[in-house]
Amino acid sequence: MILNASGCLDALTAPRVARSLDIYVAKTITPEPMSGNPQPRLAETDFGLLNSIGLQNPGVESFCAEILPRLEELGMPFWISVGGANAADYARVCERIGERESVSALELNLSCPNVDPAAAGAAEIVAACRAVSDKPLYAKLSPHLPDVAEVATGVIEAGASGLTLVNSLRGLVLDEWTLEPRLGRGVGGYSGAAMRPVALAAVYLCYEATKGAVPIVGVGGVQNGKQALDLIAAGASAVALGSVLFGDLEAPERVRTELEQEALARGFERPGEARGAAHRPSAG
Repeated sequence: MILNASGCLDALTAPRVARSLDIYVAKTITPEPMSGNPQPRLAETDFGLLNSIGLQNPGVESFCAEILPRLEELGMPFWISVGGANAADYARVCERIGERESVSALELNLSCPNVDPAAAGAAEIVAACRAVSDKPLYAKLSPHLPDVAEVATGVIEAGASGLTLVNSLRGLVLDEWTLEPRLGRGVGGYSGAAMRPVALAAVYLCYEATKGAVPIVGVGGVQNGKQALDLIAAGASAVALGSVLFGDLEAPERVRTELEQEALARGFERPGEARGAAHRPSAG
């Protein structure tokens, strides 16, 4: 199953690309409108991309009135990413958006590197959202956590249905001549090919900690089918594409085809059969 990483594709400006995904994940929505971080917000690096968007969005009420109906017209499954400053904020958005039958799941953004961290702990946020919504809840966790597996088990116990691993790392890039930060906020979220080992480790550890009992969306630097298969072998049940979408709008279909071919080459009839292969003891 191929998704996009939240914030890496606007389905309303690129509906054909969105429909080439199995599930579309909308950008993070907060209770009130957010204007985002100061410009500039994007900067290329030698091995990836820095962004500092800052959860710019119209707020949940405008989203439900103006954007959500247009997403429903896509005629495909979609998730909504949810953000806030505290557990009550997250719960408010989940309750409001969760009323819509068209929303397949809610992804709780517990890990954005471009805003101040939520005041409440991850498990507290999940519990508050579970209390107001029966929608599937996916907890999106940060690669900066000292023990991501421990937090993963905590959010599952609090009511999360699955995990999204991982969000971007914090990074900084300086102007070649002025030596000043190239992003308006200074530090931003780093994504790209170098994220792959980080994402693999998080998926691997959380699959072990949860004994493979919950679905995991693996995200981090995937650019081809073999890299997607690696995440599945580590324990992912779905793969999200991020920065690759900025340069290759054909990536969803291409990666899906390559993934099927890579799985078949290794004796799996379907990519899903390779889930957890990295954890199986070698024969002999």
